[in-house]
Amino acid sequence: MKLPLRRIGNSLGVIVPKATLEAWNVGEGDALELTERGIRPASRAGLSHQALDELKRAIALAVVRRCEPGEIRAQILANLHRWKKQGAWVSAYDEWRDIARRGDDGELFAAMLGRDEDAVRLRQSMPFVGLLPQSEVRRLHEEAAG
Repeated sequence: MKLPLRRIGNSLGVIVPKATLEAWNVGEGDALELTERGIRPASRAGLSHQALDELKRAIALAVVRRCEPGEIRAQILANLHRWKKQGAWVSAYDEWRDIARRGDDGELFAAMLGRDEDAVRLRQSMPFVGLLPQSEVRRLHEEAAG
């Protein structure tokens, strides 16, 4: 459906049809989200554990597709070094540090992309942030949100 731009005060805006708002279960006082991809109802709750892990796995896959294993390991070690100096440390970081130091690509990819309990647990504390453009991370978050 095309929504025409209309003058609203000193601004331009759109009027969302009442039937659409009802289908989205939103009304006066509720919020809509505006993204690069469109207008939609605001997310009412966070992602389920499974959906959150799928988002983190999608981010990891995008990193693997974009970066060489050595670059990923270097970013992991740099982030962990910085976070340790800042006093931000969890036990999973010890495991990530060991994986990065061993230099085994298969072990690295298994931790980043695996579906087993260990990989899911390790992805909850991903230390390879900073390797993707923010626009790509934002796009992956938007896709996960629906």
